[in-house]
Amino acid sequence: MADLSSFDVVSKVNMQEVKNAIDQALKEIGQRFDFKGTKTELTLKEKEGELVVISDDEHKLKAVVDIVKTKFAKRQVSLRAFTFGALEGALGGTVRQVAKIQNGLATEKAKEISKELKDSKLKVQTQIQADQVRVQSKSKDELQTAIAFLKQKVFGIDLQLINYR
Repeated sequence: MADLSSFDVVSKVNMQEVKNAIDQALKEIGQRFDFKGTKTELTLKEKEGELVVISDDEHKLKAVVDIVKTKFAKRQVSLRAFTFGALEGALGGTVRQVAKIQNGLATEKAKEISKELKDSKLKVQTQIQADQVRVQSKSKDELQTAIAFLKQKVFGIDLQLINYR
């Protein structure tokens, strides 16, 4: 194949920015009068890819989640990377909510992205490589069109387009 240009479609979360946002949220929660004396906790489990929020009641938990979402937005961490689960009862009369962190493309999403690009009639080839999709073409103009096409589509997850060459 002669001179193929390419870019990668990935879904990655900058975990350092997530940690910074959580630290800022914890600082704000510690300073707020309405959270004094409460059992409010934010725990980031990096290996499991989870954020666990615990608070006294449903109302306080929703306020904590709003604070966390605001801090994520300020640090340019996409909220689409987080899937918040249902509220559950926890020990000591508290409530808990677990948010899954999407890091990497699931196979179904990679297939969906690949299918959308094929259906768009652009002259590009796609390859699913583990947790990313590589898009290749002989024409850089076609790749630019593919990038614009992907940016306008909503796949329900946070996408980054990297390694353009």
